[in-house]
Amino acid sequence: MSQDNYKGKGSSGFYAGADYGFDAKYGQEFSLSLGNNYTPKTSQIGVSIDLSVNNQILAVSKAINTGAKTIEASAVNITGGPPGSNIDKMPIQQWKEINRLKKLTNVDLTFHGPLVEPTGITRGAWDSSMRVEAEKQMWSSVERAQQLDDKGNLIIVFHSSNGLPEPETKIKLENGKEVVTSISVINKETGQFGQLNKSPKDYFDGKKEYSPYDELKRYNEQDWTNSLSNINIGLNRSREVIENIESYKEAMESKNKELGNFNFDELYKMKLDNKEEFDSFYNNLDPSAQKVTKKIIDSIDYVDVFIKDSYRLFKDTYNKAYGTIETNGNQKDREKLDLLAKNMAPIVKEYKENPSKVIELAEAVSEGLKIMKDIEPPQIHVELKKFAVDQASTTFSNVAFNSYNRFKEHSPIIAIENPPVGMGLSRAEDLKSLIEASREKLAEKLMEKNNFSERKAKQEAEKLIGATWDVGHINMVRKHGYSEDDVVAETKIIAPFVKHVHLSDNFGMEHTELPMGMGNVPTKPMLEAISKYNAQAKKIIEAGDWISRGGLSLPTPLKETFRALGSPIYSMQIPGGPNWGGGNTNASGGYYSGMGRAFPDRYFNTYGSGFSNLPQELGGQVGGRSRVSGAPMD
Repeated sequence: MSQDNYKGKGSSGFYAGADYGFDAKYGQEFSLSLGNNYTPKTSQIGVSIDLSVNNQILAVSKAINTGAKTIEASAVNITGGPPGSNIDKMPIQQWKEINRLKKLTNVDLTFHGPLVEPTGITRGAWDSSMRVEAEKQMWSSVERAQQLDDKGNLIIVFHSSNGLPEPETKIKLENGKEVVTSISVINKETGQFGQLNKSPKDYFDGKKEYSPYDELKRYNEQDWTNSLSNINIGLNRSREVIENIESYKEAMESKNKELGNFNFDELYKMKLDNKEEFDSFYNNLDPSAQKVTKKIIDSIDYVDVFIKDSYRLFKDTYNKAYGTIETNGNQKDREKLDLLAKNMAPIVKEYKENPSKVIELAEAVSEGLKIMKDIEPPQIHVELKKFAVDQASTTFSNVAFNSYNRFKEHSPIIAIENPPVGMGLSRAEDLKSLIEASREKLAEKLMEKNNFSERKAKQEAEKLIGATWDVGHINMVRKHGYSEDDVVAETKIIAPFVKHVHLSDNFGMEHTELPMGMGNVPTKPMLEAISKYNAQAKKIIEAGDWISRGGLSLPTPLKETFRALGSPIYSMQIPGGPNWGGGNTNASGGYYSGMGRAFPDRYFNTYGSGFSNLPQELGGQVGGRSRVSGAPMD
């Protein structure tokens, strides 16, 4: 009998038993009613144990004693310090003994790695060295955890982020429209990041509203304008001084024809190269000529100071623009900048050899500034989401590559988990982008360094990198106005990538970690979506918060989860057979236990008006004995 029949939909049984008399829904308070579409086996459902305790072997043993067939050893609480410092506190013998315990009891093991930020972004800014450090810490975890299942492909879970701010804050309005209210951005040069919000209405511009992405475009344009303006400040000051030099030369010529025609570039070079010769020349001038000569030489000094600063800014700005062009591929702007560098090269070289050519350099920088004003503003400030995916995928692909080279066919599987909504890379599209980028980079490494064919490299990458989908974490989009259908839609996006599942329930507001069936997580359609691609994925219960607060004084929420998911009692998977959700708890006939339905249809046609044919529990005849006294019957 199916679970639907058990619920009173066309039941052909006479005694529904677990209906508990007239209350047909008794015992189903926590049932998710998975029905016959997909009901995970109890062997696929596991519990998590904390490796930060002193006796890890005892912790695993206690979890096995609950009846769980899958155990997830979690290193979430042993983070901090330099790469691998805390996980190194767990002796190698412990890892090996847990492996032996696994073999002895025939349970499956998975591993939850420490919470590490794979991008290298810290509270202050992004640092490439921090990304490398995170990679080392993750690799250290993989290297040790592989000993838990050295003959298989251990699932190892790492979060897509830990401490990364939410790259894109989205809400759903009552009219069903989805709105991006803010985005996080990062300066690629400095590593500093911040947030851009949706702007208020621009009443001057016809009440136009600007999205955070519009604001990002305007922000880059303003940053580019400011960079060019800073260069121009020094140039303007230089121009003023150069004009003064010309007027000083005219004044000198009026006083001394011979000196007026003198090459002041050579005079300035003389001052720099041979001060004694310059002083001798200067002292032979009359006082009025000395005064004008000093003004000219000092002015050239001022120009040199301003131009050095402007040229430094000009060069930095040029490099900033060229680096962006290499990324976005704007060929026309690249040609302009290539020509600019080619034309300026001899002038810069001449200035370095002869600093008196500072005025020529000033003119060259001024012409170069005009060209730079004409190119597309470089995207120095970029979406944190794209940047984070690029950096994190480098980390995950490197860890997976090292793992493959070390452990070959027994390499662990890196299953990247979505953190609670509100943290970085928590939505399905973001996690999908991260996994695809990680797989692509891993495949490239396998082809380049291991001489894999493209087909084999992609197959290996798809095997070694996938997703851990936490159904409770994604349900927290509900606080932003999203519906149950939206949560299921998120799951359908990531379903083809899922290799592992984390189970917890909540009401969409807080990360409460209730056992399944105690909140509003739409588990049934989520698991059904995943089962179309990976029905055998292990499903680990993460209800630590519930357990820590008493959890009805139960050691684990294993039984509650079996019941909520309607998992079958027997491994034979009997169609319509008994399950933990309450359906078909006894497969004999149509009677299960309890009072059953009172006077069902066909009752008297089948059993007559006597008691002899009733089930024994209800006073029916016991074979060969009196149903009243139990005495043998002749």
